[in-house]
Amino acid sequence: MSRIADTFAELQSKGRKALIPYVTAGFPFADITPALMHGMVEAGADVIELGVPFSDPMADGPVVQKAGEKALALGIGMAQVLDMVRSFRQRNSTTPVVLMGYANPVERYEQRHGQGAFARDAAAAGVDGLLVVDYPPEECEQFAAELRAQGIDLIFLLAPTSTPERMQQVARVASGYVYYVSLKGVTGSGALDTTAVEAMLPRIREHVKIPVGVGFGIRDAATAQAIGRVADAVVIGSRIIQLIEDQPHEKVVPITVDFLRGIRKAMDA
Repeated sequence: MSRIADTFAELQSKGRKALIPYVTAGFPFADITPALMHGMVEAGADVIELGVPFSDPMADGPVVQKAGEKALALGIGMAQVLDMVRSFRQRNSTTPVVLMGYANPVERYEQRHGQGAFARDAAAAGVDGLLVVDYPPEECEQFAAELRAQGIDLIFLLAPTSTPERMQQVARVASGYVYYVSLKGVTGSGALDTTAVEAMLPRIREHVKIPVGVGFGIRDAATAQAIGRVADAVVIGSRIIQLIEDQPHEKVVPITVDFLRGIRKAMDA
């Protein structure tokens, strides 16, 4: 079993739901990410999603785009992201880490380091999962197999517009968990309709037998609590980035910890 599967199995045995915070690697300071990851775990995070900065992030709203631009300007690429995970792993060998991003940085890494290098190096660094926004499931069965051979789960997005056929395609290839994008649009957009999410999840679960996390539009403890009642995991990203984007270095971790503690408390209530 992967670290992600272990984590969900343990949470399920305790009747708890996974809290999955997202932050862009190298934001808002190039050296802050490992400390921020440790802070998130201390605050109650079960899985961490690390955004890999990319210059053309089509599914990301303005908040995450701006974070990615800043990280790129600070020189953060895939190699640096893997270094951050490696650094985190020196003190934490249990919390799953998922890289979230786009095909281009993965493919550029392979061009530089050779075929199969990404899966090998990501596994060696301690990465547990990968979510590539622009990899359709029907085109990456071989890549999924490569990752699985290294113990890495390939995670896919589903949306309100996903058809049963698309859900079946995702179910065939996905492992770890599936990420349900609760809104039509980009990250951080709009207000979340929890009743619509509640109606959609049983339809997804007809086809998908692994845990389902819900993200996009979760901004506070009350929404996280409502989503936690129906989903297996709650994913929060844009709100964290907004909270830390203009903070001095020494306040980034405490502010994140404080915010996530409130979310965790609401989810466990």
